[in-house]
Amino acid sequence: MPRDFFTIDDFDLKGKTLLLRVDINSPINPATREILDDTRICHHIKTLRELFDSKVVLLAHQSRPGKKDFTNLEKHSKVISSKLGKKVTYLDDFFGSRAQSGIKNMKKGDIILLENARFYAEEHVLKGKDYPTQAESHMVSHLSKYADYFVNDAFAAAHRSQPSLTGFTEVLPSLAGRVMEKEITMLKKAMHNKERPSIAVLGGVKVFDSLEVMQNMLGNNVVDKVLTTGVVANIFLLAKGYDLGEPNITFLEKEVGEYEELTEQAKRLDSEFGGRIVVPTDLVLNDNGQRKAILVDGLPASLQIFDIGLDTAVEYRKQILEAKNIILNGPAGVFEIEEFAVGTKIIYNAIAESKGFSVIGGGETVAAARNLKLENKVNHISTGGGACINFLAGKSMPAIDALKRSKSLYEEGHYKC
Repeated sequence: MPRDFFTIDDFDLKGKTLLLRVDINSPINPATREILDDTRICHHIKTLRELFDSKVVLLAHQSRPGKKDFTNLEKHSKVISSKLGKKVTYLDDFFGSRAQSGIKNMKKGDIILLENARFYAEEHVLKGKDYPTQAESHMVSHLSKYADYFVNDAFAAAHRSQPSLTGFTEVLPSLAGRVMEKEITMLKKAMHNKERPSIAVLGGVKVFDSLEVMQNMLGNNVVDKVLTTGVVANIFLLAKGYDLGEPNITFLEKEVGEYEELTEQAKRLDSEFGGRIVVPTDLVLNDNGQRKAILVDGLPASLQIFDIGLDTAVEYRKQILEAKNIILNGPAGVFEIEEFAVGTKIIYNAIAESKGFSVIGGGETVAAARNLKLENKVNHISTGGGACINFLAGKSMPAIDALKRSKSLYEEGHYKC
């Protein structure tokens, strides 16, 4: 099936100057500025290796203004260089004279990393503006005149509209890098898989996101049913009239915020989709660090809920093993504490054992999967937190939309190249 966007396979890029947008936003030690986890950097190595015959200008960001990890990209350049076994030149400029001079003097095979795009006001002021307006920015107009193509590999930022992500597509033929291409392909496959049964397992603490994903997936028959865990399950238990008990209500007030509004939304979903939203039959409480099982019919609880119960986990495992398509977002409990990781382990291991097509997405979810060493046992683990959630919720993805628009513009003869 033909794609509605270009990839790096569609053009001869040898000797060409490429603006390559990546997402290497990484956890950083605020004191030493050392990168604590280079996972996101590693994701882009495949794309970079395939572009060794080009002149590659890397565009990226790190954190945002006001954060302790809002820093320049010098350390990132060293990590990329180490991973590639190839020199990566860092320039402390984005579109000024040093950046322009550096790009003009590049030779085939050179790689330059420009300064943190979020150091520049245009990246913030033009956020959410239409693509032609972003294209008129100094960032885009100054850099684009030295480049032949724009390559977007930053799927983790694909739900954002900013000049460094979406402005270049108006003035340069634009292509998806390997990370972007794989993410779109795999998430589309999960969302359009006709094999049944198809299920989603939604948990964690980001209830609002999960409710939006649920509405989209059930409303468009992407899945037959949703198995709820974590705080998402607790909200649905509230929606069904269960009293969770004071410690759990206090937690919701503190960590989830407008939980009453979310409960009302959950009620509406439960009413609309009936038995297609499954809640736990038993839970596990934290009794001074020990597991204490309780049936949901035994609520309210005087202790805090930390996991789904064993009966629920075993039932969910059974349904996962029977499914032909599985989409997972969010852990089942407080998986960071070994005693309360049981539900998460049972569910995640079931997905690893399943013969169905499986996709795991979301920040906490990916962390849990890595803790269980499941990276090679599921079909796809998404690199994007918020981007993955937005995709699953059927929301607009500006960076992907811009790539699609670029293909149309190219086919209409829009670009002067």
